[in-house]
Amino acid sequence: MKKFERARKVLPLGRLQKALGTRRRRGERIVFTNGVFDLLHSGHIRYLTAARRLGDILVVGLNADRSVRRIKGPRRPLVPENERAELLSALDCVDYVAIFGDPTPFRLIKALRPDVLAKGADWAEKDIVGGDVVKAAGGKVARIRLARGRSTSNLIKLILRRYSG
Repeated sequence: MKKFERARKVLPLGRLQKALGTRRRRGERIVFTNGVFDLLHSGHIRYLTAARRLGDILVVGLNADRSVRRIKGPRRPLVPENERAELLSALDCVDYVAIFGDPTPFRLIKALRPDVLAKGADWAEKDIVGGDVVKAAGGKVARIRLARGRSTSNLIKLILRRYSG
């Protein structure tokens, strides 16, 4: 995928809303998921592929660096937001990426109005941020089973064990 094609996938909110409006008028079903996606790994790929199968378009809300630091602590993210967005946008299963700085994607979900809100099955449905908004608009919340043992935190621990003093 060429650089300009990836850049068309990473959009500010206003342009993303316009693009999704066009796609929605064509009858396409919009799926939204979100996360940090630091150190992209096979668990991420499996999760995003499963999310994409739930509709016609997959939008990934990506936590901005400042948001990640609030959630994961001052040593994260390991990969800056623009590089994480570039990696996600290179995946065939991802149609759009939106970087958000809030601690949760609530405002982004409310603004985008996805038909399906996908989150990992490690989240109880009642705890999925924005689920109430999506369901109130006639959409659904989908919980996706995660790949066992695949996480950025586990990768970091493995690297530290193998390469520390």
